[in-house]
Amino acid sequence: MVTSNPIIVALDLPTAEEAVRMARTLADHVGAFKIGLGLLCGPGPGTIGALVRVGKPVFVDAKLHDIPSQVRAAAERLGKHGARWVTAHVGGGHNMLEAAVEGLTMGAGGAQAGILGVSVLTSLDQADLERIGIQRTPGQLVGRMAKVADGAGCEGLVCSPQELNVVSQAAPRLIRVTPGIRVRDLGDDQARTATPLAAIERGATMLVIGRPITQASDPAGAAAAILADITGSAP
Repeated sequence: MVTSNPIIVALDLPTAEEAVRMARTLADHVGAFKIGLGLLCGPGPGTIGALVRVGKPVFVDAKLHDIPSQVRAAAERLGKHGARWVTAHVGGGHNMLEAAVEGLTMGAGGAQAGILGVSVLTSLDQADLERIGIQRTPGQLVGRMAKVADGAGCEGLVCSPQELNVVSQAAPRLIRVTPGIRVRDLGDDQARTATPLAAIERGATMLVIGRPITQASDPAGAAAAILADITGSAP
């Protein structure tokens, strides 16, 4: 286990102030914080440092995807801000992923940091892949992507709960980070989902959980209840 608590809370909130406030509320109940494009493109990467100071590792879901030199530069800067993990699309290819790994390592300056390859987004299903001309199942595509990410030196792969076993077989070295975690059907923009316990039982290393925690009436209580369900202990 990368952290003793596998819950990464997705702080998809409108402002950095709200994200930091939520992080402080949840710090005792989660293993890491995640920020995505909304905060990176709004308040900016300075939010990373503010969250690092709360005392948990920060997962920066930047989904880098560009030519290798640009990705290397971006990853390096995110590393300098304190990112523990940064995502990069496996679709960018081996050389781009290697550049991301090199850049983040340089930016982290000796601190532990790793690239997580993004495989098939959890918002996509088989029909979506076919519409863009991909004649493979999500599982087949994720299996190939896992091997590319492994070969490029990524620390892990982001995949849906449905592909966890595929990743374990294709690239057992990689940690498996799973979004699309739902305690119940929310009818939202996620297509391939699972409950927290089901994802852990399928082999997830870490779970990215956002709305079931951050939109709960008692976020800390919701996080504690999810952790208790995973570990089988009383909240």
